Amino acid sequence: MIMVRAIVRPDKKDTVLLELANAGFNAATVVDVVGRGKQKGIRFGDVIYDEIPKSLIMLVIDEEDKDDVLEVILSHAKTGEKGAFGDGKIFISPMDEVYTISSGAAGL
Repeated sequence: MIMVRAIVRPDKKDTVLLELANAGFNAATVVDVVGRGKQKGIRFGDVIYDEIPKSLIMLVIDEEDKDDVLEVILSHAKTGEKGAFGDGKIFISPMDEVYTISSGAAGL
């Protein structure tokens, strides 16, 4: 199992979640976050906004589903055809154990 963490623009969140569900990946946790990447924030005149709103989408999936999930996120979180700075990042990490609280069952 792996955990996929995708940081996306808030206006792309609903589309990404819908397309993930359409691809069979219904389970996700979403958190509204703020942060900045390489662009170091946004400047409007003398004001610098260095805490840019983003959405964090987290999924735990079987490793063999990684390419399908990446394809959905990459194709639907991108701004325009070529993408733009600030479109986000995807982080993948191993997930050693998962338990369902209600039943205590291990695994997905």
